[in-house]
Amino acid sequence: MKKEQLEIIRGSGNIYRDFDMADADVRQLKAILAAEIIKTLDRDELSVRKAQSLTGIDAGDFSRVRNADFRRISVERLMAMINGLGSRVEVKVKVRRGETVAHGVPA
Repeated sequence: MKKEQLEIIRGSGNIYRDFDMADADVRQLKAILAAEIIKTLDRDELSVRKAQSLTGIDAGDFSRVRNADFRRISVERLMAMINGLGSRVEVKVKVRRGETVAHGVPA
């Protein structure tokens, strides 16, 4: 069997940007917030029903987070989930100049 030489490419730290996906920064933020929610659920051994009773947030939203389905969950909702579970969110913003974009297409 012949071994192929693999090319190693350093990522940007945002997989969604690396794959040129729309709203990459929002998707990355949602993934980070969801990971924190999942860590809390696992650490405290909370079912989605128990999380619902503690936070008042629908168990279906916690299930969607566990399944990495963020299409119908806003950043604000994810932050409310974290707050309801007893944690706080601290956001640090770093703004960098991006590529020039004309009508949604990089120039």
